[in-house]
Amino acid sequence: MTDLQKTDGRIAVLLPCYNEEAAIGATVRAFRAALPLAQVYVYDNNSKDRTAEVAREAGAIVRNEHRQGKGNVMRRMFADVEADIYVLADGDDTYDAAQAPELIAKLVTEELDLVTGRRVHTEAAAYRAGHVWGNRMLTGLTALMFGIELKDMLSGYRVMSRRFVKSFPFTAAGFAIETELTVHAVRLLMPMAEVDTPYKERPAGSASKLNTYRDGFRILFTIAHLVREERPLFFFGAIAAILAVIAGIFGWSLLIEFIETSKVPRLPTALLATGLMVIAFLCLMSGLILDTVTRGRWEAKRMAYLAFRGPQERRNS
Repeated sequence: MTDLQKTDGRIAVLLPCYNEEAAIGATVRAFRAALPLAQVYVYDNNSKDRTAEVAREAGAIVRNEHRQGKGNVMRRMFADVEADIYVLADGDDTYDAAQAPELIAKLVTEELDLVTGRRVHTEAAAYRAGHVWGNRMLTGLTALMFGIELKDMLSGYRVMSRRFVKSFPFTAAGFAIETELTVHAVRLLMPMAEVDTPYKERPAGSASKLNTYRDGFRILFTIAHLVREERPLFFFGAIAAILAVIAGIFGWSLLIEFIETSKVPRLPTALLATGLMVIAFLCLMSGLILDTVTRGRWEAKRMAYLAFRGPQERRNS
């Protein structure tokens, strides 16, 4: 039991659920055993089975969110639940609840805002090869775009400080929410860490809601959206560079020919090259303007984040 648990019971376990009747009971009991002073919240997202009833019987506080999607559920949880430290996991009994005190202790003692449980699967069926490859690709792409070191961006097992949760602006509705959580911490320069955690197979009768290709593309589009929002000069600058290169390819031979003959023999090609170069210039200008706007938004978000006390400040008060 951590020092924070001994002196303060405001630890909340958040479990978003959709049709998890087969697993939610064991998940709630495991977190109640690992964190006896914590409140365990189950947010039911229009389940068609007995998820809410089973969770209530296991001792959880059950609430409903009618807008479908994990992102919508988490938006509601982050807004409604008041605590100092938040433990986020899935309700499918795949994460190791017994490790939660260790993750909380790391968050508090190292004065972090986000600790992510990096999944280490103990059984081959727990983490399909395609999902492992997809996670590595998307995590690597995000790490490259935002200049960070990450191993498992899409893990659903996280421990977060109050100032992280209350300063988090949502836009995603589904599984892309994990990408937003990571980028939010990175862009606001929050201290964060990853810890290896066992990842188990789902219990019998429980089925994954993840659609490999549909959700994979949604996450990819979310990464592109976040790059445009958070790094507009890079995003629009890259488009401008591509268009400028294409315009140069079309226009180079025309330029040589014009120098030699003082004539423009292929007018449509000349117009195309000129148009592409104009669009490239407009993209670059858009990136410069939006970069200034983004800096102002970043300062406002950073100030909102700093308005909340971190876990170490509460421990020392």
